[in-house]
This record gives sequence, C-alpha cells and structure tokens, in this order.
Amino acid sequence: MDTKKLIVNADDFGQSEGINKGIIHAFENGILTSASLMVRYAHAKHAAQYANENNLDLGLHVDLGEWILKDGNWITVYEVVPQENIELVKEEIHKQLDSFIQITGKKPTHIDSHQHVHKQQSIQPLFLEIARDLNITLRRCSDKVNYCGGFYGQNSDGSPNHHSIGVGNLIDLIATLPTGITEVACHPGLEVTIQTMYKLEREIEVNSLCSLEAREAITRLKVELVSFAGIPF
Repeated sequence: MDTKKLIVNADDFGQSEGINKGIIHAFENGILTSASLMVRYAHAKHAAQYANENNLDLGLHVDLGEWILKDGNWITVYEVVPQENIELVKEEIHKQLDSFIQITGKKPTHIDSHQHVHKQQSIQPLFLEIARDLNITLRRCSDKVNYCGGFYGQNSDGSPNHHSIGVGNLIDLIATLPTGITEVACHPGLEVTIQTMYKLEREIEVNSLCSLEAREAITRLKVELVSFAGIPF
C-alpha cells in the first residue's frame, strides 16, 4: 500500500505573541506537526521553550526582510540586510542559525525562509550549503519532501483568497496528497497585531487546522502526520 505522510508546518513562530498563540493552539488542538522559528524577535525564546517542553519539532525560518504589494509595486516593510550583498546575507544567515542553536539547544530539523527568499538564484547556494552541512531538508529543494503552498489565504497580488484556507480546500489538499512525504505550509495566528500583509487570514487558518472535519479526513484517508525530524538532505 502506498504511504502518504503529511507535515503541516507553521511559519513565523516567534515573530509575535499572537502568532505563537495561534501556532500552539493549532499544534495542541489541530493537525499542525512542525514549525519554523524566526529567531530575531523577542517572542522567539518563548516559542523555543514551548517547543522543547512539548516535543514540537522546529526548523529555522531565515528572515531577511518582508515586502508587501501595493498598487502593483513591492514595498519594503523592513530589510535585515541588502540582498544584493551576498557576503552580508551569508553572515546574517549564519548569525540566525547560531541564534537558533543557542536558544533551542539543538540544530533545526529543516530550513526555509520568510517570503521564500531562499529561492532567489543568487542566495539559494548559501542555503543549500547549510542544509547539506546539517543534513536537513531545505524547503522546495528536496527530492524527499514534496511542497504544497496551496493553503494560503492571498492571491499573488496580495488580494484575499480565503477559500484557499477554508476547511473544504484543506480537506481537498489532504485527499489529493501524492505518495510519499508532503509539506503543507501554514501561517496560523490569533489576535495578531504586528504590521504584516498577512493578518486576518491567520485566525481562519487556525480554525481550519483545528476543525473536526480536517482531523477526520486525516484518519479516514489514512494519512500519517509527521515532522521533518530525521529526514536527511
């Protein structure tokens, strides 16, 4: 029988109190199995402590900046380092990796990045080197883990697409999983107050991830919920 395994991974863990609250709720009451930690924020230590005490596997969510689409143009919300300066980018990635190890006491189970900046051609080799050295999965760069970004509540232009984070679409994603291991990325949160282009959608995600229908679908379709732990590069 073909085995289907599902990683439900929450990005942005540690970015704010509200995001932590939503991720923890979805882990304790829903189908969330893994999270990616943003180490630059004050709430990262709380997130790491919770994960260590409750066996929530953590990856590193490298944060180089955030951008929003406004009137057809990408506007910088913040930038950690200039992305055209590869040396500074490399230093920042390693700085965040060191911070991750310091506050969690272990290496990450996987690595990804805020707004998928690691997919940029000039930056990707830096991420591949770290993933290879640590023998961990790099999102969307692995032949061992399929990636599904279909559980996201906005269109490419930033307009709302709440159907995609509804219970119905989540069940459809579960029902159509390919054989092997698949990561479904999510961004849950509750009472989120920080400036971000993705805010109202986070509570909808929590409700879908914790729905009885989603949990029943996992059981009915014989999908095994797993994390990135133990999956090599």
